[in-house]
Amino acid sequence: MKSPSGTRFAFLVLFLFAVQSVCVYAGTGSFHKDVKIHWGDGRGKIHDNEGKLLSLSLDKSSGSGFQSNDEFLYGKAEVQMKLVPGNSAGTVTTFYLKSPGTTWDEIDFEFLGNISGHPYTLHTNVYTKGSGDKEQQFHLWFDPTREFHTYCITWNPERIIFTVDNVPIREFKNSESIGIPFPKIQPMRLYASLWEAEHWATRGGLEKTDWSKAPFTAFYRNYNVEGCVWANGKAPCATNSPWYTQKLDQRGMNRVKWAQRKYMVYNYCTDKKRFPKGVPTVCT
Repeated sequence: MKSPSGTRFAFLVLFLFAVQSVCVYAGTGSFHKDVKIHWGDGRGKIHDNEGKLLSLSLDKSSGSGFQSNDEFLYGKAEVQMKLVPGNSAGTVTTFYLKSPGTTWDEIDFEFLGNISGHPYTLHTNVYTKGSGDKEQQFHLWFDPTREFHTYCITWNPERIIFTVDNVPIREFKNSESIGIPFPKIQPMRLYASLWEAEHWATRGGLEKTDWSKAPFTAFYRNYNVEGCVWANGKAPCATNSPWYTQKLDQRGMNRVKWAQRKYMVYNYCTDKKRFPKGVPTVCT
C-alpha cells in the first residue's frame, strides 16, 4: 500500500493532530504478568525482561495465541502491532475481546493477510449472545507491516469505539431501546492470535497460503488494559475513569466519517444482496 504524499499527506498529519484523541497509548502493562501464551507449542514468545514485546508465529503445523489473565466487564484494551510482512495471504492476525460459551459476546479486530503488494484488510465485528453479522472492513492509510501502530477497543455501557492510531474508525452504540442487543452482561477476556484461514481470509479464499514463506510472524508490544476486572461474580469499577464515559464529540464523529468514506471497503449496512429484505435495524 502506498503512503499518502504531498498535499494529501500534509492534510492527514494536520487532521490527526488537530483533534482530541479518543484512545491515547498508555503502555503500562506487561506480557509477563498480564497474559499467558495459551497455545502454539512455543510459537509465541516474550522477548524482553519487562514484558513489553511479544511475537506470535504460524507455520503449517500450528499458529499461536495469548489471552489475558483477567476477565473484564467493560474496559479499554490497546496494543501496538506490526503485522506479517510480504506474502501473508491466508493468515489472520487478531486482537479481540470474547466471553466463553455458545452464546458468547465478542468485539473483533482481525487483520486479513494478502499477497505481496496488496493491502491488508482490517475486519471489525461485534457479537452479542453468539450473533455477529455486523462486519465493517477497512484498508488502512499506512502499511501495517513496516512499523508498529496502535489499535484500541473502548467498551463502556453506552458504546464500543474502534480506534487506529488515535483515529476512531467505528462506533457501535448501545441501542437496546430499539431492541438491538448490546454486550453488557458477560465478562470478556482479551485474546490475540495468528492463525491460518486460507479458505476465506484472502479474496474469499481465492489466494492460498504460501507455506514456503513460513514461519509467519507478527509482533505485539506495549499491551495495556484498563477495565472492570471480573471476580467472584461481579466487576467493581471506577465509573469516573475517562474511558467509562467516553463518547465521540463532533470532531470524533467527523473522523469516523473520514475513515469510512476513504478507507472502508465493506459495510454490512449497505449489503443489499446479503440482506434482500432490508438491512438490519441497527443500521437505521
